[in-house]
Amino acid sequence: MAEGILVIGPRWVGDMVMAQCLITALKELYPDSRIDVMAPAWAAPLIDRMPEARARVDAPFRPKEFGLFERLKAGRALRGRYDRAYVLPGSWKSALVPFFAGIPVRVGFLREMRYGLINRIVPLPKARKRRTAEMFHLLAGGGAFRPPHLSIDAGNQAALLASHGLQAGGYAALMPGAEFGPAKRWPEDKYAGLARHFAERGLRTILLGSAKDREVGEAITALAPDVLDLTGETRLEDAIDLLGAARIAVANDSGLMHVAAAVGTPVVGVYGSTSYDNTPPLTDRRELVSLHLSCSPCHQRECPLGHLNCLRTLGVEMVAEAADRLLAADPI
Repeated sequence: MAEGILVIGPRWVGDMVMAQCLITALKELYPDSRIDVMAPAWAAPLIDRMPEARARVDAPFRPKEFGLFERLKAGRALRGRYDRAYVLPGSWKSALVPFFAGIPVRVGFLREMRYGLINRIVPLPKARKRRTAEMFHLLAGGGAFRPPHLSIDAGNQAALLASHGLQAGGYAALMPGAEFGPAKRWPEDKYAGLARHFAERGLRTILLGSAKDREVGEAITALAPDVLDLTGETRLEDAIDLLGAARIAVANDSGLMHVAAAVGTPVVGVYGSTSYDNTPPLTDRRELVSLHLSCSPCHQRECPLGHLNCLRTLGVEMVAEAADRLLAADPI
């Protein structure tokens, strides 16, 4: 009987995309295995686009809540289904379900002193602690490191392009939000200026993001009215397919930046409080932009100095030049 593998997935979009580096390596090491990913409902579109993963197992746990009873119930429901588990999050509670499920081999980093919960502890070198994709791949214990690659639903993509009056390769996708916090967000007026730059080059601009990014999207379209604001208007699977047809994508260090890279679209990553040494878009078709100020990266949700100079003083010209280099390197 084929071996069953359960991956306990992370809770951020970008991290879930980068988790495919582990899943792909596991499928190479155990080609006949059945690999399922335990994740919240929002992650279903990402897991569905990973051919190496068989299915999503629901993780009905609220963020920041321990949920001992719910985890016990979920674990008992999985008894006998899996031979090994890989726990990607570093929290103590994230390792409970495989333990309660009685999965014989439970692989993960020690992190919150998870002795017993994790019975195959993988050493985590200090140099990799913030390098998320490399860190996840390390858990596999072998297999090639391959960048994430999300599949495209051609039918859904065609329907989206028609409904929004877009042409494949005829627009730039901007992702101005960042779930982590404002210290990752390049200002709205800068994105508006970049949209005008693309318009001069014959590219329409669309905005993608969640409902939480609507205020940011409205601020951008107030300055650049020709921009098509789809923040909060698309499902995650729609964003995947729209990014797959974009000529270029520009994003803060965010989940959709990693999605853009995983569908093969050239991407400019804009970095402020974080470092592209740790979480770059995993593609060769990229440009990474940062001012490298002495106070960054600080890895804070909000600027601890109150000025956010790492992003506010990052000019449109610098990002536009990076985008132009990508466009010139990949002409239609």
